[in-house]
Amino acid sequence: MEDQTQQEQASPEVQKRIQDSFDRQGLMAHLGARIAHIGPGRVHIVLPSRSEVTQQHGYFHAGATSAIADTAGGYAAYTLFPEDTEVLTVEYKINLLAPAIGAHIEAVGTVLKAGRTLTVCQLDVFGGTDDGERKLVANGQQTLIRVKRPEQ
Repeated sequence: MEDQTQQEQASPEVQKRIQDSFDRQGLMAHLGARIAHIGPGRVHIVLPSRSEVTQQHGYFHAGATSAIADTAGGYAAYTLFPEDTEVLTVEYKINLLAPAIGAHIEAVGTVLKAGRTLTVCQLDVFGGTDDGERKLVANGQQTLIRVKRPEQ
């Protein structure tokens, strides 16, 4: 995967909209996840390793892995949506390919097809070490729906 410094960045307005929305997510805060990259149709979310996000064997829990993958895909789609809309997951499937171990895991959501109503994203999750090594530990696909933002 290419170096994040060479990846295209979303506009400052889109980055702020995505980060503000992410900051309102209780689950992501509870897990300790953070956004590492926001680009047009692509979002990376990193989850550091700690005992609260592991299962009984010490691997990252599939629920934590799936949650950051779903969220990365949702925000990847949201980068392409108009400002007066929101995004909701319709469905997703994830394959757990290897035990998720390392200093952190990183979910990458990438838009495959953006539509007027439905958007499809690829979900990839990598186990990472502090020295930059990465291993694909999960892969999936997701369908999202664009909805009008509710009146406040």
